[in-house]
Amino acid sequence: MAMHLGGSGGDDQDVMVDINTTPLIDVMLVLLIMLIITIPVQLHSVNLDMPVGTPPPPPKPPVVVNVDVDFDGTIYWNGQPVADRTSLDALLQAAAAQPDQPEIHLRPNKLATYKYVAEVLASAQRLGLTKIGLVGNEQFMQ
Repeated sequence: MAMHLGGSGGDDQDVMVDINTTPLIDVMLVLLIMLIITIPVQLHSVNLDMPVGTPPPPPKPPVVVNVDVDFDGTIYWNGQPVADRTSLDALLQAAAAQPDQPEIHLRPNKLATYKYVAEVLASAQRLGLTKIGLVGNEQFMQ
């Protein structure tokens, strides 16, 4: 009792032209599994050598000296008017002689000429001050 499912002539001479991909897929899956197994385990951590002991104390804030130059050339040292250039040089030299130099914040008036500001900057540089900054520059923006 055999059953024939072919065409009506019984002609079984047809050639099968499709490739059998099942063994190819099986081999590819086996290779993929072997690759996954042989990959080393990735650690997502970073090893750091952290410092031991107490942290150093925070640095002390710097001493700030405000030097104002008024429109008529009058110079103010921390709000106190300076009598003349020699007393300004003495104050700047005392600041430069300190082991931890103070920050000099130079604040010129908007109407002050550059000559007065340049004299203060030149004196500070000549006497060895290195921490000099111009403060209040936003007043010169238009």
